[in-house]
Amino acid sequence: MLFSISTAQQNNTTKMISLDSSISPSTNNSYWLSNSSQFAFGFYKQGNGFAIGIWFDKIKEKTVVWTANRDQQQPLPQSTTLVLNDFANFVSPDQLAASASMLNSGNFVLYNSDSEIIWQSFENPTDTLLSGQILETGKDFVSAVSESNHSSGTFQLRMQTDGNLVQYLRMSNVEVYHAYWASKTNGKGSQNTTLKFEANGNLYMYNTTSSSNIKTIHSVGWGHKSGNVTYRLTIDADGILRLYSHSIVQVNSNWNIEWNSSNNSLGCERSSSINYCTADNRDKVSLEEFYEVLWEKNYYSIVPKNSRIACEQDCLKDCQCEIAVYTSNTCNKLRLPLRYAKPDQRNINVVTMVKVLKQSSEATTTWVTKGRSERVRNRFLISSVVCIVFSFIFLLLSMFLCCRRNFHSHTRVYRESNREILKVEEVLTVRSFTSNELEIATNFFMEPLGKGSFGTVFKGTLRFPDGERAIAVKRLEKVAVEGEVEFLNEMRSIGRTHHKNLVRLLGYCHENSNRLLVYDYMSHGSLSNFLFKSETKPHWNDRVKIALGIARGILYLHEDCENKIIHCDINPNNILIDENCDAKIADFGLAKLLMPDQTRTHTGIRGTRGFVAPEWHKGQPITTKADVYSFGIVLLVIICCRPSVDDNLPEKEAMNEEEFDRLLKIGIWCIQEEPTIRPPMKKVVAMLEGTLAIQWRNYVAGCRDHGPSSHFDF
Repeated sequence: MLFSISTAQQNNTTKMISLDSSISPSTNNSYWLSNSSQFAFGFYKQGNGFAIGIWFDKIKEKTVVWTANRDQQQPLPQSTTLVLNDFANFVSPDQLAASASMLNSGNFVLYNSDSEIIWQSFENPTDTLLSGQILETGKDFVSAVSESNHSSGTFQLRMQTDGNLVQYLRMSNVEVYHAYWASKTNGKGSQNTTLKFEANGNLYMYNTTSSSNIKTIHSVGWGHKSGNVTYRLTIDADGILRLYSHSIVQVNSNWNIEWNSSNNSLGCERSSSINYCTADNRDKVSLEEFYEVLWEKNYYSIVPKNSRIACEQDCLKDCQCEIAVYTSNTCNKLRLPLRYAKPDQRNINVVTMVKVLKQSSEATTTWVTKGRSERVRNRFLISSVVCIVFSFIFLLLSMFLCCRRNFHSHTRVYRESNREILKVEEVLTVRSFTSNELEIATNFFMEPLGKGSFGTVFKGTLRFPDGERAIAVKRLEKVAVEGEVEFLNEMRSIGRTHHKNLVRLLGYCHENSNRLLVYDYMSHGSLSNFLFKSETKPHWNDRVKIALGIARGILYLHEDCENKIIHCDINPNNILIDENCDAKIADFGLAKLLMPDQTRTHTGIRGTRGFVAPEWHKGQPITTKADVYSFGIVLLVIICCRPSVDDNLPEKEAMNEEEFDRLLKIGIWCIQEEPTIRPPMKKVVAMLEGTLAIQWRNYVAGCRDHGPSSHFDF
């Protein structure tokens, strides 16, 4: 017995409950009511005995919302008496209680002698939150086994420390991969994020530091805001999180589902009407095997078996067995309904055997009863169709042989051209992804790579026809594009912009407020990290190669792509380095696209401190020379291998002094204050390649600092 026995009695309408008060299911005083009589704390029926918990007492359905010591092995007998003092010592052993109260909110609280709350059921949820309750960071609650058994079940809802609210299969070593629903709020509040369930039924993610709503999960309509409705949020036994409403006035009505985390039903059920447990139908079923699947561990039977065959035979003989999971000489059996399954490549040693009907088992009897004449007629029709098909094929083959000589010489050319077309299609095709696809690919955006001026980038993996590939997913946060058509046009334009030194756009997502871009993943990260955070300083030749690649990429944007593009934010964080140390420019096309009849644009200041051209701060028209200026700063950063604003002297290194002098002059020429003096990118590329001599005119080595611009000291 969990709590000690006492004969003390207490009136169930008392507002404050004294320590010596007691309740027992063997008497008429088996629970304590709230003042509104809406909630009750005490003994409720479970199985062949009783459990202690909180439930809605005023409505027809006595719905249980909290259970004490829910995983006790046996139900409590009817002779049990609960003394408040013993309950208080059990749930709050470190603090002395003086009284208790069942509040109208459904919260059962313990007070000390100073009337301060020292324990409350709201801070220790089981499978339900009530309106007005908060799920704090690091807390979770777990589904019940069933509607009648409130012991801990298979599924859990967790308020994670990264700010994400996630549903998992309940297991000992839970991983991100096991999640099957999430609020997608990770990183937006971290340890300051809670799930807030207001008294009016509104459910949202709340940042306690900024006192702001991060994301509304469900907003109740005006029809329910009269105050005559009560709410509860429950993770049901089937693993689905549901928000229910119930009329306080119409106590005989039922609970209504206002929102749920999944549109799926209560699990998989068999569609066949055949009862294969009867002796006549046992030969109509077999077991199909497949691998690498994770199932809920709600096994009704676990049987030691030495082989997979023995496990298979055991399941075939068991009428309840729908799936047998064989691993480590153990046969684990599942029955309907089946509620959770996920592909899991780590389960390579786990064999799943599913009971299925043999091919045509239902149709065999019907087919045998058909008359002989019908079978003959069907065979005649089949034979006729086969003859016609073969005749047509023979005709096509004859035509092919006759024409073969005419186009035989062109076949090889056609095949090679076709291969090239396929390659071009693969390059130019920009795929539209769903939000769910990218959530799975990024493990619900769990691995951020960095944050730029347009948004945060996350690492992920996607499966393509040529195999699995690492990707980078940028979640746009500052986009001024209005409407779906405009956004899709931007994506098509960027998708047609392809160059060796540009980061390739693989696809995008445009769902509701989501704006996500999918790029190839660059293993060496940004140029900034490559230059300043590598264990060893990058070799001079690699840096020269990177500078030339950046210049070629910018030249393509300025002169060679369909829509001329001014990048507006060339800086080391927007330049990525792949595994071959090739530079690739990112975030192009996210600034304003230049139309064919445009050469200049007036706009607000864009760019990164230290790399912004002076004309931005002077209110002058912005031309491609703004990118030339930014490139000049980047070039100086590369050859000096230090940031644009840095008081530390660089280390000496071995390099080609003549080449260094040439690159230094190009960089200084590019950062001249007057845009018309700066060289165009075509000339910059030619000078870097060495095909054009540098026309040096003793340009100024440093430029004035116009606001947050840049300077270099030599």
